[in-house]
Amino acid sequence: MNEIMAIWADWIRPSAGLPTVQWSLLLAVAAVAGHLVQRFTGLPKVVGYSLVGTLAGLAGFTGAAWPLQGIGLFMLELGVTVVLFEAGGRIPLRWFRHNPMVLLQSLVESVLTYVLVFQALRWLGVQLNVAEALALVAMAASPAVLGRVVIDTRASGPVTERAMVLSTLSTLYALTLCSARAGVMHRPHNDWMDTAYPILVVLGLSIVVGALLALALRMALRVMSPASENTSILFLALLAAGAALAAHFGGSAPLAALLGGMLLKQLNPRPWAWPRQLGSAGSLLTMLMFVLVSVVAAGADWSMAVAQLVAAFVLARMLAKLLGVSAANWGSGLSWRQAMWTGTAMLPMSSVALLLVSQFSASSLTLGPQIARIALPAILLMEVLGAAAATLALHRARESSRPWGPDATATQPGELRA
Repeated sequence: MNEIMAIWADWIRPSAGLPTVQWSLLLAVAAVAGHLVQRFTGLPKVVGYSLVGTLAGLAGFTGAAWPLQGIGLFMLELGVTVVLFEAGGRIPLRWFRHNPMVLLQSLVESVLTYVLVFQALRWLGVQLNVAEALALVAMAASPAVLGRVVIDTRASGPVTERAMVLSTLSTLYALTLCSARAGVMHRPHNDWMDTAYPILVVLGLSIVVGALLALALRMALRVMSPASENTSILFLALLAAGAALAAHFGGSAPLAALLGGMLLKQLNPRPWAWPRQLGSAGSLLTMLMFVLVSVVAAGADWSMAVAQLVAAFVLARMLAKLLGVSAANWGSGLSWRQAMWTGTAMLPMSSVALLLVSQFSASSLTLGPQIARIALPAILLMEVLGAAAATLALHRARESSRPWGPDATATQPGELRA
């Protein structure tokens, strides 16, 4: 790949630079691959996006260097911010008063995920601080992947809604704890205040930024139509500004967006959705996010020693998600069969996990590479296999209105293409 780029650079002089050409062509190939994968296998488009990014990363694509920084890091943060804002906007806090067992369910599965992954890695000899960071990353599910699977399978029902809520809550916990831990990795912890203080700082600053974002958007919705193109542009611009401000003041940009979406849902409880104009831009941003994750993760160092640790990480996390959701299912409103499929739908890892690993890599030059060498292959593996597992779960729960199989999504005569 580097040799090809060197040859091109001798005679191609694009106005926006050669990396722009590379990314444009890569996204074009990913869009085609996503369509073909969905049409001929029934798997979600994100699998095609990830496969293209993986092949590009293995071939030596130089458009996304690790650790992420500059425009690459900002695009990842913006993509995660948009996804989490939308996910937070779907969670009515009033619902938890009528069904508090959902909160208990989310806490149990997150704590169990942390404990099992931490113990598995320590048993294999992983350093204490590295195992702790990886266990925190493992808590986060992927609302982005699950959201794309729901769209591609046209799924709806109790398993779909519960999986989205639990994935969003686990992401909230992971963002708070990882952002706080990344800033104090090399500081001694003498008492509980040394641990609680950075968590309170990150959470407090993120709540402030999220509240300001929610109030600004609520005021905009009073004078602007939710279906207006200008409202879409305003939303995206404010999310980008909020992401930059939260990171600058020491908070977490994705966490602020998630909390902002939840607060906006309370201030504006009427159902609302992203307009079609933002839908296209959001789809492109989401596809870029998935391709970027797979390109970066595929460039990690692969070896048999790392493969053993990755396998332990993935298996412990998978077992914890399934056991955690099922163990706290009593009184939550789901059957035991539905709880099992809900845990399966929470297996994907993607952009949020990569962003958390990037924070650890930026905060520690010694521990960061050790965390990344295990986390990056695991993220790549669970972005693809997790999407397939979530698709299987929604179909087995009988909540998908689209049949699974080759040509299941082919356009019939007289139908409009999606």
